Amino acid sequence: MNASERAAALDAVAVEAAGCVRCPLSEGRTRVVFGEGDPDADLALVGESPGFHEDREGMPFAGRGRELLRRLLGQVGLSLEETYLATVLKCRPPGNRDPLPEETVSCEPYLYRQLELVRPRVVASLGSFATALLSGRALGITRVHGQEQEVALGGRVVKLYPLYHPAAALYTPSMLAVLERDIARLPALLASDATPSEQALVAPTVSQAEPAVLRPVQLGLF
Repeated sequence: MNASERAAALDAVAVEAAGCVRCPLSEGRTRVVFGEGDPDADLALVGESPGFHEDREGMPFAGRGRELLRRLLGQVGLSLEETYLATVLKCRPPGNRDPLPEETVSCEPYLYRQLELVRPRVVASLGSFATALLSGRALGITRVHGQEQEVALGGRVVKLYPLYHPAAALYTPSMLAVLERDIARLPALLASDATPSEQALVAPTVSQAEPAVLRPVQLGLF
């Protein structure tokens, strides 16, 4: 499947997600925040769920958090437009509360399908929730940030690279400094010859995914 075919497939999944009523979050959303970016990206950025601005604008990482990501990536020669942006949940939880297990189980197949289609080499998980879900390890982001590991996502083995969430780093200078240092390693990870080997894995699909049980997680700010 070439890039244009993957883009068309992503659009089809986005249409399905736009009408999703699998969990009660659909009742309070303004817009479904599916994801956006380069369908041929080597780098995917995955967060927890839409916030207030994302819910209004319909795109992940809106507002000041997006501008921070753009600036930090630009400092190391990477472009936000050349990445793929997504969140685990596609609808905003009320009051930006933590996602409930049933919400995650209902929504995560969309994310796995996105990763299956985009086929990134590196997936940066932003914050504790996304990191715990994608790694399968109940560890807070303060313990694992900047430590890459190989995991099976979207039917392939990829490098998972946990990062602090930019929205949290905006208000904590020490966290911002760590995030900047961790992002500075992304070009080397993307250029590494030791790329994860592909495996013959069955990828979850939106209609056929086996629901995963949400593991306990030490949640930080995000």
